[in-house]
Amino acid sequence: MSDALERVGGYAPGFLASLAQDRVGESASLEELRAALGMPLQDGPLDPDTVVAELIDAAEPGVVRMGSGRYFGFVIGGTLPAALAADWLTSLWDQNAGLYAGGPSAAVVEEVAIEWLRDLLGLPEGVSAGLVTGCQMAHVTALAAARLDVLARHGWDANADGLAGGPPIRVVVGEERHVTVDRALRLLGIGASQIVVVPADEQGRMRVDGLREALAELDGPLIVCAQAGNVNTGSFDPLEEISDAAAAAGAWVHVDGAFGLWAAASPRLRHLVAGSERADSWATDAHKWLNVPYDSGIAFCRHPEVHRAAMTVTASYLIQAEEGGPRDQVDWNPEFSRRARGFPIYAALRSLGRRGVGELIERSCVHARRFAELLAAEPGVEVLNDVVLNQVLVRFGDSDGLTNAVVGRAQRDGTCWLSGTVWHGVGAVRISVSNWQTSEEDVERSVAALLRAAREPVGVGA
Repeated sequence: MSDALERVGGYAPGFLASLAQDRVGESASLEELRAALGMPLQDGPLDPDTVVAELIDAAEPGVVRMGSGRYFGFVIGGTLPAALAADWLTSLWDQNAGLYAGGPSAAVVEEVAIEWLRDLLGLPEGVSAGLVTGCQMAHVTALAAARLDVLARHGWDANADGLAGGPPIRVVVGEERHVTVDRALRLLGIGASQIVVVPADEQGRMRVDGLREALAELDGPLIVCAQAGNVNTGSFDPLEEISDAAAAAGAWVHVDGAFGLWAAASPRLRHLVAGSERADSWATDAHKWLNVPYDSGIAFCRHPEVHRAAMTVTASYLIQAEEGGPRDQVDWNPEFSRRARGFPIYAALRSLGRRGVGELIERSCVHARRFAELLAAEPGVEVLNDVVLNQVLVRFGDSDGLTNAVVGRAQRDGTCWLSGTVWHGVGAVRISVSNWQTSEEDVERSVAALLRAAREPVGVGA
């Protein structure tokens, strides 16, 4: 085992150094990767060092350097050095972070990290939290608590009786919500016909007049899903006004803050999340703007007793803490056994400190504005959104054809990696700045690569 670990340890510095130098995208085709990795499983065992060496050689050409400062796709952060090292320790220690008895240090680290996060994100004291795989499962966890609570207010015990026969839950969402909200509702047995969609404005923000109109026509169990950070524009729903309208209707408010909730950690940006502290639940990711390794989502809930009732499980063979004792993680998330996600979060927060987290967020937003400034200065290039956070939408020329071609050409060029989207019916290049390593030079190199791609003759690399 030591030879295999030493090989990875020896390989890691070179790979990390390559993040600043090499092409960002993969260098092998699907056929090449299948040829390199796809083989019949041999009959007998192989030496671990041989397995690791061959895996590195075969897989690296298909590895996208998402940790690069020039990776701007899908709101993906990199990995801070302390978080990466702590993630290695997480695998080395191999704690089952379901029960305190399965790893006391894992449980206490998680407890401490959650409190640090609560404070940084401006959430109320006493909220509960569960560490999950990502914002998708954070939505599932938080909305499971919401489902239990709003049904209980109308005399229905979902834990005892399920959903069949109970009063229908209506969920009010913005037109530009993230797809993970709909998927979470589906997983929770809340169908598309129970979702009420409120129009959004030109930046993707929920229109409060539409919300009020929708709520005035609804009764029974109600949930309102608001958004802190639109995945295309970075815009924020008017959270104060949404909270007022929801409170008047007796609705549970859930905030999708996958990346936008982190604006609360910045003194310059926290005004964007004003009103988020009034919500009943929140979902966010640490593997986005905190720059810890995948998978790392967090579900927060204002009502710990409801959160725990929605998630907890007991069995005679388990060693579970008594009331007032240590925290059993299984009480707060839908997983039974899982890796100790608290270690990388703890290490990232310790390495940055309060000021460092805020500076990371602010620096990303400065780079996003620089992208917009440089690109908007070019003839035939249009920035489609108000750059309020770390998201930039750019259109090249007056047709989707050139814009889509720029995305493909830029990915093949390898200087940077970004993706496309459709915004208000037109194609756009979507730039997401979330990496702790991104520099002004990275921005300028990437802008130059995009402009080169836009100037290629028609039919070249399209």
